[in-house]
Amino acid sequence: MDHIVTLDRRQEAALEAIAQKFIAQHKGDAVKALKEMIVLNGHLQERLDAVEGRRRATR
Repeated sequence: MDHIVTLDRRQEAALEAIAQKFIAQHKGDAVKALKEMIVLNGHLQERLDAVEGRRRATR
């Protein structure tokens, strides 16, 4: 983890609502939802790394 993010009450409530919705999409299975989130984050990180690599190559 690169840094810790601090949320205010409004942001925390919005995040909670989104998390509950995501878990509901997985029929209430929080572990299944967490596994999918980890996979999605991995894919996004790969894409970010590829973009960063291209930026370094053009400098």
